[in-house]
Amino acid sequence: MVRKRFNPRHLPDFTQKKIIDRHMERLDTTGVSRRDFLSLASAGVAASAAAAALGMPNVAVASGSNKVAYLAWSASTEYNQLVSLGAEKAAAALGLNYSFFDGQIDSGRQLSQFEQLGTEQAIGGFFNILDGSALRRAGQFAEENQTFFAAIWDSVPWFTPFDVGDYFTVYLNPHEDEAHRGVARAVYQAVTDKFGEGEVAALTGTPGNWCEISRNAGRNLALEEFPNIRQTDELPGKWLREESLRATEDLLTRNGNLKGIVAQNDDEAQGALTALRNAGLRPGEDFFVGGADGTSLGAKAIQEGLQTSTSGNSPVFTGAFLTSWLYDVANGWKPRAAERQLFWKPTVVTRENVDAYVERYVDNSGVDPFDFRRFSRVLNPDDWDPQAYIYPAETEEIWKGYPRPDGWSLPAPLAEAKARGEFDQVREEYAARNKIKFDGPSPNKPA
Repeated sequence: MVRKRFNPRHLPDFTQKKIIDRHMERLDTTGVSRRDFLSLASAGVAASAAAAALGMPNVAVASGSNKVAYLAWSASTEYNQLVSLGAEKAAAALGLNYSFFDGQIDSGRQLSQFEQLGTEQAIGGFFNILDGSALRRAGQFAEENQTFFAAIWDSVPWFTPFDVGDYFTVYLNPHEDEAHRGVARAVYQAVTDKFGEGEVAALTGTPGNWCEISRNAGRNLALEEFPNIRQTDELPGKWLREESLRATEDLLTRNGNLKGIVAQNDDEAQGALTALRNAGLRPGEDFFVGGADGTSLGAKAIQEGLQTSTSGNSPVFTGAFLTSWLYDVANGWKPRAAERQLFWKPTVVTRENVDAYVERYVDNSGVDPFDFRRFSRVLNPDDWDPQAYIYPAETEEIWKGYPRPDGWSLPAPLAEAKARGEFDQVREEYAARNKIKFDGPSPNKPA
């Protein structure tokens, strides 16, 4: 007899209390709480029992490894290490196994790692992929192996999850141009306050990367606000500390009167700070540096007066949110069209608000910055909380500044969702659900 692979979306809607109660009664789960029942379902036990109760005794449950994974382009950046920490904490809270894959700056390796997840019958994984074009192939793997995935940062211009199918569940990003505009504005204001005017430079990321282009756009918007500030040069830091150290040394040699640098992330900013100190310059006094992503080192550097600003993305949030998202879709929740491309609003961190950021996200004395179980809609159908200001990302907003391909049109599910007002509905629902504020105290902080 042929054994079918179990698809979690064939399960009943376990977000509904009456459905949970009905199946608990039929399966004789006396003494088991609803929450424990859902946890067992995620591990495949309740799924198997439910399949039998529904007359599907020959179904092989696919969640054998009960695993989720973070597929990072490199394990060498603090950002990716902190994303992994958030994913690991959320996985533990949800009863999942977790793996962190180092892509070693090779998108082909990342694809092989994702294909391996499929053969292990894992729930799925989420990418910070080096080359966004690889997401098309990831979508093929996902469909073939019925493995859910999500992605952050890089992608292909005008590409959407609907171009590869239901297993590409969400494309998520901070609203980068606005965030980096605030980061750059703080640097330019510091130069203005100290010198009245000045020359600045930029450390860029990987040329052509979506995140780099969006952050460049935000930086340029800030430049328009400061006619007294002149950007005279830029070099790629490629998101890495060592590359940025060397690039900053070159920038200082080529431009003898620089007063500031806007870097693409906090790892780049760390490299710039080292180069400045080696050159006898005093960061925070006669030279000003901005970064991005709100890493521990970036936040501490701001607190110490060395770095001027960063975007408080909280990498831990990224890992926790996407791990919880994959848990939910693997357990029967299906996102609406307007939920499959999302932005979240980061906090611009400067000296004025860095202490609160460090207390919650860096030196938190073991107090977790999020309620990791509350991210889950499956476990908390009545009071799930995104724990940040998250909202639908219009495709035209994601790819503004990119030439629209000939013949391109919005995928039908997105066009239909817009026509029926679903984008506004989701925005309002997420705002109403957001009780735990991203820039407020930890929900676990003692009263």
